[in-house]
Amino acid sequence: MTGKVKRAILILILSEFLVCLGIGLVIPVMPFLRNQLHLSAFDMGVMTALFSFAQFITSPIIGRISDRVGRKPIIAIGLALYAVSEILFALTNLLGMFDFARVIGGISAAMVTPTGMALAADITTKRQRAKVIGWLSAAFSGGLILGPGIGGILAGFSYKTPFWFAGALGLLSTIALLILLPKDSEIEKPTQISAPGEKPTNAMNGDWHDLLIKPVILLFVLILVSSFGLQGFESIYSLFVNQVFHFSIANIALVLTLNGLISLFFQVMLFDRLVIYFKETRLIRICFLFALVGTLWIIFAHSKIEVIIATLLVFTAFDLLRPAITTLLTKLSAKNQGLINGLNMSLTSVGNVIGPLMSGALLDMNTHYPYVVVAGFLAISYFLAFAVKIKPHHIA
Repeated sequence: MTGKVKRAILILILSEFLVCLGIGLVIPVMPFLRNQLHLSAFDMGVMTALFSFAQFITSPIIGRISDRVGRKPIIAIGLALYAVSEILFALTNLLGMFDFARVIGGISAAMVTPTGMALAADITTKRQRAKVIGWLSAAFSGGLILGPGIGGILAGFSYKTPFWFAGALGLLSTIALLILLPKDSEIEKPTQISAPGEKPTNAMNGDWHDLLIKPVILLFVLILVSSFGLQGFESIYSLFVNQVFHFSIANIALVLTLNGLISLFFQVMLFDRLVIYFKETRLIRICFLFALVGTLWIIFAHSKIEVIIATLLVFTAFDLLRPAITTLLTKLSAKNQGLINGLNMSLTSVGNVIGPLMSGALLDMNTHYPYVVVAGFLAISYFLAFAVKIKPHHIA
């Protein structure tokens, strides 16, 4: 990598980390915000849905725009909008303004994360890409892991303090990115060199029809299923383990902390090696299989230690599954990185909305129903993953 490429990747990682830290900061404050302002559960649900809906609608559009105008201005605007959304939360006590701020936040998320992934794909070789996407995923996870703890401390001053702090992080990230991130035209794009004896392939040249080939469609389906499965699993996890296995808050916090540490280790230290050893398609199948085994284990578990091990198995599988699919997608088109990552984020948003709604409704019927349904979808996805066949002319 050249010096400018390394600097660009570092800025992307720091920006991703700071934004996710800001998102994590406000998580412990949301229940207090609800009680303080006498908001209903429906009001809070609408706020969450508006964020995901805005992200869903705008992600592919913004991705396509970033393919045309460049990555840096889109990421910078997204970071600035993120700061605006958090500052609005700090300034207002009106439900309508909270909803408006969530819409802005959803648009900012659609601008920052997929565009950052697209830029990383633009400036790395196929061999480097898995490592860099693993780093970006780790920055995402690290921010979400550290955020709630720091947010809880800041909330001791005022329940508005975390929002002010998150807004400040957004502004700092915007300024740092504008100053330090080179323009797209200044970053040398890597030349993809064929292996000795390998015939040149007809890489896809960047158009909508490139995305309608079977492997891409299947990968998008797997993205939707994986986000649906993860949110379906995670959204009711604390309720499930508390109700069925009598987990305390300390038990749940321990599991989530262990998961965060394991996730960081796998994404930073091992993800690149796993991709090289197994290749993306096989790693995707392995992750779906382990997620399925862990989900079934939780359904039939009889002790807390079994639940903890099974949970870590499921979360680790999902933490590797998402970057594995993303890495493979970025290799399938030379010029569609923004569009591909935008659609990736959009489908993730759909899963993030449907998963919690389904699991919440099923949990009211029976405590095990949500995980039975999630296991069913994971089993289908495991077998569907075998249909993903990447031919030489598909790789950009």
